Amino acid sequence: MNAVITGLEAYVPEDILTNEDISEMVDTTDEWITTRVGIKERRILKDKNLGVSFMGIQAVNKLFQKKGITPESIDGIVCATTTGDYHLPSTASIIAWQTGCINAFAFDMQAACAGFVYGLETACNFIRSGRYQRILLVAGDKMTSITDYTDRTTCPLFGDGCGVLLLEPTEEPYGLIDTILRSDGSGLPFLHMKAGGSVRIPSYETIDNREHYVYQEGKSVFKRAVTDMAHVAMELVERNGLKKEDIDWVVPHQANLRIVDAVINNLEGDINKVMINIQKYGNTSSATIPLCLWEWEDRLKKGDYLLTAAFGAGYTWGSNLLKWGYDGKQT
Repeated sequence: MNAVITGLEAYVPEDILTNEDISEMVDTTDEWITTRVGIKERRILKDKNLGVSFMGIQAVNKLFQKKGITPESIDGIVCATTTGDYHLPSTASIIAWQTGCINAFAFDMQAACAGFVYGLETACNFIRSGRYQRILLVAGDKMTSITDYTDRTTCPLFGDGCGVLLLEPTEEPYGLIDTILRSDGSGLPFLHMKAGGSVRIPSYETIDNREHYVYQEGKSVFKRAVTDMAHVAMELVERNGLKKEDIDWVVPHQANLRIVDAVINNLEGDINKVMINIQKYGNTSSATIPLCLWEWEDRLKKGDYLLTAAFGAGYTWGSNLLKWGYDGKQT
């Protein structure tokens, strides 16, 4: 028994924040942003009263309509997010209630920008147990809610979005083949949010010091992301008896176009087989890989080998090897 993706959908907000818009907030230019990170625009969820659950609800409802399935048939919802609606309850439970998934268990998990990679392995294991038939993996973030728009180094990077995958059992040789997950806690100083947790609770001081936003030391993160993403992806290919040429699509986390280029060069891969949409969505954290799958769905064929790779705060990183289970054009 294995778990296979049988459908997917996504939601991105309508409002667009361009590089020109950002250049009016901080000292930067469209050329500077495009050259360094490859982003031209990003989607933003403007309404301050709406969070990840709103985007997740839209994506899940679209998936139900597309697949013609009832919400009551869903056994569980795993939500990978760093920017959940609340510390409690879980965002997954809100999505379940608002979409009518009254029979589903629901919980959130957090692995920063590697959330999708971790979430896919977790969600698939519920199917592999033989106890569940339909699991939804929701992966999304409202990164603009933790972006400091006075910091010229980080504010051009992030956007908002959410994707959802339907996972079901199969006895055919398709689905999630293998996963490698890694972590290294020494990365904490280089990519984190300084306040808001139990170590440094919110206060007037933390607010005045603007400590409730993403803090990143770009050079350190860049070096580790390039090395670790490429290494874990290649390790996954080799331990499953495949060659680089066997991979039909590489689906990297969309953090920075230079990181993506460097990872592909390290893998000696074909850039034409790489899914890249960072230029119009930016870094949506856990949502970047499902947004790519959503955009490329009609080009995917049953039997295609897909290789994901992601890296995020923690440090956390990992890679999934999948054998695609349906012809995208049929959807």
